[in-house]
Amino acid sequence: MNDTLTLEVGDFEVDVLTGVYSEETGQKQPLRISISVAMKPAARYLPETPLSASKNYMDLKFAASEALPEGVHFTLIEAVADHICETLFLQDERVLAVTVKIVKLAISEAGEKIGMTLTRQRR
Repeated sequence: MNDTLTLEVGDFEVDVLTGVYSEETGQKQPLRISISVAMKPAARYLPETPLSASKNYMDLKFAASEALPEGVHFTLIEAVADHICETLFLQDERVLAVTVKIVKLAISEAGEKIGMTLTRQRR
């Protein structure tokens, strides 16, 4: 059995150009995004272990915010999730798998969570 380190950043909101319908085109929509990254851990984590032995949590948030291309309309939120996965794989070869959960806040009528979850393994 191999050890795995899972890093998580959850429930942050990002405005993204996304949507299928004409009323969605050209407007940013609020998305609630959660990211989980499975990666190869260090052999041990001691009190003085440096950050380089893991991954900065802010890299996960960056992949779902500043790393999204400005002005690009993602028809499906699945494409947003795919872009986040690919960004994290490119950032760090230790990343083994990425799970991205996206909830479309604008289409909720009664507080329900409408969205999707995509998990990608490193290929």
